[in-house]
Amino acid sequence: MKLGIDGLKLPEAKKRGPLGSLDHVYELGLKGIFFSTVLDMSPDLDHGLLRDIRSKADELDLYLESGIGKINPYCSAEAPELRAIGGGDIIAGFTRMIEASAEIGCFELWVSPGNFKPIYRDRLAVDRFRTDVTWEEQLTAIEKVLHKLAPVARAHGSHLNIETHDEITSFEIVRLIEKVGADCVGVVFDTANVIQRGEHPVFAARRVAPFVRQTHIKDAYVARAPGGLDFQTRRCGEGIVDFEAILPILAEANPALNLSLEAAQSTDDDPRQPNPRQCIQIDDPIWRAGHPDLSATELEAYFAMIDAYEARVMAGEIQDWEEYERTQYGYPTYQEQTYGFAEAITFIGDSANHIGTICKAKGISLAFASANAKAA
Repeated sequence: MKLGIDGLKLPEAKKRGPLGSLDHVYELGLKGIFFSTVLDMSPDLDHGLLRDIRSKADELDLYLESGIGKINPYCSAEAPELRAIGGGDIIAGFTRMIEASAEIGCFELWVSPGNFKPIYRDRLAVDRFRTDVTWEEQLTAIEKVLHKLAPVARAHGSHLNIETHDEITSFEIVRLIEKVGADCVGVVFDTANVIQRGEHPVFAARRVAPFVRQTHIKDAYVARAPGGLDFQTRRCGEGIVDFEAILPILAEANPALNLSLEAAQSTDDDPRQPNPRQCIQIDDPIWRAGHPDLSATELEAYFAMIDAYEARVMAGEIQDWEEYERTQYGYPTYQEQTYGFAEAITFIGDSANHIGTICKAKGISLAFASANAKAA
């Protein structure tokens, strides 16, 4: 295994560009970068630039991963670049991205079934609960897109890997894989997003492990709050995710899997808005009815996980939501946001160190050497 980073959350990624970002990743002691889409490497799919990026990654011995973007047709208008790269034909755009990625050896490709709307705090922040079209209709549309792209993926030996994103469940992803084919569809396992759908991360890891081909390694604060549960990205080891249980599951299923850290984005790159609370409305009847796959056994384990984490918060071991926002982001005014470049680098280093320590203890081979957190 190699430990790298999600390029979207790498500090100064846009400022440095893809080639400079590769140098930055190398300087941090990480072993690769996961660009969300190939358009993040080259917006016009310039083959010369893409080959230069591939060569640079090889020169630095870094893994290079990518994707093709959102495949929910009901979200297409929110990502016009996907249609534009196909000259107005979004399937042609996806096809071009698959082909361009394959030419530089990127065969594992991220796809996502929706967009998160951070301006809304409750269930309406995710496409699962939009009111103009049902989630079942969206899943059917996603399946149709995957079927259209499957021959292209198969022809190039590629996999379209569905992220355990904010709006979809691991149960639904597995069913999509079964319908379209594991020979061309896989999973990007985000270790924390599943919590937003009421799933226990360890249970979810077991469900998707046979199909996991890419990752977002992320931790989160999750605790009771008005309306349900607060969700807040934290350093790996400071959140609720049990990496000691999850990493061996992933390693056993795919020993060559790359682990891409998803860090909290620097406010230098993306200034925060006031009161960015993200609520899991797990007690809401509409929310509950929208998750028919959840079993009593998993929900019991889920709430036991919450109870154990809240005990750590009450003991002062973990900062609660308000304290963390105050110390990291200047809550409640956010006029002087202090979580900048240096803080984001520390977040990445601490997370890398935590994952590295666990892998060493579990006998999992992991390549990285974090520059600001001396890791094994």
